[in-house]
Amino acid sequence: MTAQDGLPSPQRGKAVLVIVLGIAMSVMDGSIVNLALPGIARQLQAEASQAIWVVNAYQIASLVMLLPLAALGDRLGYRRVYLVGMLLFVLSSVAAMLADSLAMLTAARALQGLGAAGIMSVNTALVRLVYPSSRLGRGIALNSMVVATSTMAGPAVAAAILSVASWPWLFALNLPLGLLTLWMGRRALPYNPTRAEAAPQFSLIDVALNVLMFTLVFVGADYLGVRSGAAHSAPVLGWALLAAGVAVGVIYLRRQRRLTAPLFPLDLLRIPVFALSMGSSLGAFCAQMLAFLSLPFLLLEVQGRSHMDAGLIMTAWPLATVVVAPIAGRLIGRYPAGWLGGIGMVVFATGLLLVGLRPEHATSFEMGWRLALCGAGFALFQSPNNHTIVTTAPVHRSGAASGMLGTARLTGQTLGAVILAAIFAVWNQHDGRAETIALCLAAGCALLAGLSSSLRVRATR
Repeated sequence: MTAQDGLPSPQRGKAVLVIVLGIAMSVMDGSIVNLALPGIARQLQAEASQAIWVVNAYQIASLVMLLPLAALGDRLGYRRVYLVGMLLFVLSSVAAMLADSLAMLTAARALQGLGAAGIMSVNTALVRLVYPSSRLGRGIALNSMVVATSTMAGPAVAAAILSVASWPWLFALNLPLGLLTLWMGRRALPYNPTRAEAAPQFSLIDVALNVLMFTLVFVGADYLGVRSGAAHSAPVLGWALLAAGVAVGVIYLRRQRRLTAPLFPLDLLRIPVFALSMGSSLGAFCAQMLAFLSLPFLLLEVQGRSHMDAGLIMTAWPLATVVVAPIAGRLIGRYPAGWLGGIGMVVFATGLLLVGLRPEHATSFEMGWRLALCGAGFALFQSPNNHTIVTTAPVHRSGAASGMLGTARLTGQTLGAVILAAIFAVWNQHDGRAETIALCLAAGCALLAGLSSSLRVRATR
């Protein structure tokens, strides 16, 4: 069986385990240190506003390098980029464990984010090589389930570790899992299929412009959303950084228009189905992050629940995702992916609205089944949507499509966090008003994502 048609069954299982472990670690580490930030700031004698860069450094490094490393995977091989990324991820986790200053920890997290970008940038491209076309839907569903559950599991895993150990142990989990993934990956991951045409070229100038554009936009959004109430100059600086990011983006995209295989895949975005799928993904992850970040405030501050009770209620979301994702994978190919995604986003939006319009004294069961509806709807959307993105792109552009998947996810999540911070800056009371507004707005984003997904059905005719 050729690489294009998947791997034989025994090797496929090992390769899938490598891919699952890698994406789970890289996604989870994006949020695993959130709960530890107060302790990190206290131990390293830093301000809370400085400690937030332990999170930002990871997110920025991941976001800005997804597309360059995806292009490198198209050129040098997804396997090589993945394994080097995992090696850097493990080494930087050791550095983070040993950090004795905030500057060292932030630098280690930036390197960890760079390693995570190597893993995430080619993750879906490897899935396409590992599974035969007849089973690709199930592979995409498994991958989507791992991403969704890892996003939700980060704070829970952190809480479990911090209850028995200090914050450096948050990074210790990456060492045995990372080394196991490296050892298995060298033996199980496939090589790229032989190319009939020359590999795509890209320049260091384009890489620099990509990094600068995403960095300016991310930091500008951070100042506008998170720091607008901290200093009078923050909004002005935030808008200035955003404007600079847009200006760099105009220059960058004009350069990309001339290329047949651009670093920022404008060639793929010219495909209507691909563009609509990317828009759906952006809106869905924005809605997910709006809900995900507002739920702890709703459960803990507004409803006065304990951390244990709140955690148990929130597990209804990932549990529903785990149940529905394999079903969604089996439905791919039997029904139009656009309809499946659209229905999934309607279910997701309905769950969000029901949480936002909950009874005043909602019980744990009443909250739990609403969150389960959210998780089920998101799972029904994500697998068909990701399958469309992966299969619409030509095989030799699988890396670019994989990089865009990660870029849409991180960009959508960043946008959701900024919107929530802006809502809290205006409505900072603990009466549930801000959380209700955030959840209803998330439902609106989900409905827009569902509309974009449904329009794919017409675009394919």
